[in-house]
Amino acid sequence: MSTRLDKYVWSVRLAKTRSQAADAISKGRVKLNGENIKPAKYVKVGDEINIYKHTSVFTFKVLQLLDRRVGAKLVPDYLLDITPEEEIEKLKMFQLSQKSYRHHGTGKPTKKDRRDLDDFLENW
Repeated sequence: MSTRLDKYVWSVRLAKTRSQAADAISKGRVKLNGENIKPAKYVKVGDEINIYKHTSVFTFKVLQLLDRRVGAKLVPDYLLDITPEEEIEKLKMFQLSQKSYRHHGTGKPTKKDRRDLDDFLENW
């Protein structure tokens, strides 16, 4: 049995949709055994999947192949997370820095804020 990489990434819940998985692979955010490949490349047992998210690289090892999407509880039967602890810490630091960068509500104005501003400027 063989499975395409985009289908496998979607099946083990590393991507929400198959098209998102194919897009991430095409853009180089998902690599197979450290190489840029196409979404149609077939996965084998023992291959390593690298997923680049922000500043971190998550690494997974293929344990079994599958032909359909599985529930979250069954994912460990098909995929082994071998991500180093340093990469997880890098992602946590990135998330903390983004949280402190902009406080909630201080970013782009909402539609209501823009309407209020327009009303204010018209009456002034």
